[in-house]
Amino acid sequence: MKILVTVKRVVDFNVKIRVKADNSGIELANIKMSMNPFDEIAVEEAVRLKEKNIAKEIVVVTLGVAQCQETLRTALAMGADRAIHVQTDLELQPLAVAKALKAIIDKEKPDLVIMGKQAIDDDCNQTGQMLAALLGWPQGTFASKVEPETDKLQITREVDGGLETIELKLPAVVTTDLRLNEPRYASLPNIMKAKKKPIETLTPEQLGVNLTPRLKTIKVTEPPKRKGGIKVSDVAMLVDKLRNEAKVI
Repeated sequence: MKILVTVKRVVDFNVKIRVKADNSGIELANIKMSMNPFDEIAVEEAVRLKEKNIAKEIVVVTLGVAQCQETLRTALAMGADRAIHVQTDLELQPLAVAKALKAIIDKEKPDLVIMGKQAIDDDCNQTGQMLAALLGWPQGTFASKVEPETDKLQITREVDGGLETIELKLPAVVTTDLRLNEPRYASLPNIMKAKKKPIETLTPEQLGVNLTPRLKTIKVTEPPKRKGGIKVSDVAMLVDKLRNEAKVI
C-alpha cells in the first residue's frame, strides 16, 4: 500500500494570535510556526501502518511558501519516506488545495490518502471532502480508528450520537480526529536522516492548477472582550436578570 499524507504549516497552537494593525489578517512575522496538529496525527497513523508492514511507502505533501519545507522535514523525521512541496506565495483556500492535491494524486497513484480533518488556522474542515469528491473516491471523515483489510478499510468515526463504523473500498480518503492516536516525537537520529530524504518542489503551473483565491477577506478583527460575570443571591434574582437584562427568557 502506498499512502499519501497532507500537512500544513500553521501558527503553533501555543501562540496567542494577534491581528494586524490594519485589520488585513493575522500577524505572522516572528511567530512560531509548526505542523497542524491534526496533520501530525495523520502522519503518525501512516507511519504506524508502515510499521505493521501494511504500507510500503509514505509520501507527504504540502502547499505554501518556501518555509513549508521545515514542516515537511518534520514529517520525514517522523517516518515519511519522501516529500512533495508545491511552492506558492498565494493565499490558499480549500478548493484550490483540493485541486492541486488531485493533480498530485493522479501522478502518484496512492492507495490511501490520510489528512487532518481541519487546519487550526482557518478551521474550514473542507479540503478532505472536496478532494474525495474530485477524485470520486469514498471518504471516511473524523476517523478515531482505522482498521485496514486486504482491499478495504474499517473506519470508526465520531458523530453527534456517538461512534459510527463504515467500510471503505480502496483507494479512499480518510481525515483524522484527535482520538485516532498520539503523535510521536521525532528522535535526533531520525531528524538527521530526514535531512537526506528527498523533497520534490513543484509549481502550480507544473500541475496545471490555478491557486488564485476565489474569496476575499475584507476585515479581520479580534472577538469582543468578555465582560465579567456576577453572582446572584437567589433564584428570583437570577430569573429577573435572565428576563430583563439578558432577555433569554
